[in-house]
Amino acid sequence: MESYVSLPELAGEEYVLTRATAQRFFEEEVAPHYAEWEKRGYVDRELWRKAGSQGLLCTMIPEEYGGIGGNFLHAMIVVEELARSECALPGFFTHSDIIVPYIARLGTDAQKKKWLPGCVSGEVITSIAITEPGAGSDMKGVHLRARKDGDDWILNGQKTFITNGWLADLIIVVANTSPDAGSKSKSLFLVDTKTKGFERGRLLEKVGQKAQDTAELFFDDVRVPGDAMLGEEGMGLKYLMQELPVERLLVGVWAQAVAETVFERASDYVYERKAFGQSVGDFQSTKFTLADIRTELEVGRSFLNDCASRVVQGKLTSEVASMAKIWLSEMQGRVIDRSLQLFGGYGYMWEYPVARAFADARAQRIYGGTNEIMKEIISRGIQQRHAK
Repeated sequence: MESYVSLPELAGEEYVLTRATAQRFFEEEVAPHYAEWEKRGYVDRELWRKAGSQGLLCTMIPEEYGGIGGNFLHAMIVVEELARSECALPGFFTHSDIIVPYIARLGTDAQKKKWLPGCVSGEVITSIAITEPGAGSDMKGVHLRARKDGDDWILNGQKTFITNGWLADLIIVVANTSPDAGSKSKSLFLVDTKTKGFERGRLLEKVGQKAQDTAELFFDDVRVPGDAMLGEEGMGLKYLMQELPVERLLVGVWAQAVAETVFERASDYVYERKAFGQSVGDFQSTKFTLADIRTELEVGRSFLNDCASRVVQGKLTSEVASMAKIWLSEMQGRVIDRSLQLFGGYGYMWEYPVARAFADARAQRIYGGTNEIMKEIISRGIQQRHAK
């Protein structure tokens, strides 16, 4: 296996143990069943409980709620090892490192005591419902309405493309509480999926990431108590903007680890495969392709490590996170495409991991905010600096 530039901190005993645990878990509990889950469209609920029992869910949650009290580097390790298992299940880190931290940071003591232990153990699966048929990266366009009724709120509307939506027990719903309030028009609600009026629509069939459940959600007069609001009324957009940089960097973590794994398979293959009396790896065109890919991976790993250090130090900006999502997800696409070419016709067969990686990777440039939106964020920062 190729050796890439590494963060010195990751040589620490606790990080090494986390990596070994994650690697063993995904090899033994996920990889053997993955093909079956791809056909079905979702994993077994028991897998979540098993992951929780190994301390692999919600690694950044404090010990008082059942977590290990880790930091972003623990989360990064788990994501990397999941990616290296060649099983595309981003819902695990969406739950652990994107959704549950909202509750940990914004929740009341009562909300945290009620939900966090189950999230850590895998008894409670979460999702976050932002996207609607007419609103994706434009979060201001969210129409799902939350209307005040006494001490309660009544939710009406639809969400789509929701990761973990098929299995979720708890959903953070982005709702319109004050349509005329501009940037303060959106609020967040914790909705138990057993609540009357909530229904799941279709289990959506996707181009890739086929074992990851993605669903439509419907809210028909869903009544939730006032204490189901997460954080303050009207602060939903602000909260989302605060959390999105880490989400976008996690997309980058996934991209880098997948690209490294695909490259390892491709480089092994070309030196085993014979053509015209020599290994495919001995052709100059192949050597140059491998050299290009290896260079991109080293650049990507260096950038990713720098961003990870910034997260730990509390210094990751939205602008830099957007750069990471763009560069790493597009690099992932380039690496997989060129690696697939090295496999020839076999690379186009679904039984080969490179083919699945090719299909799985395409969503990386869409979710978490499209790469076009990332460019808007970066250019806005440049524009603001010139306006001073």
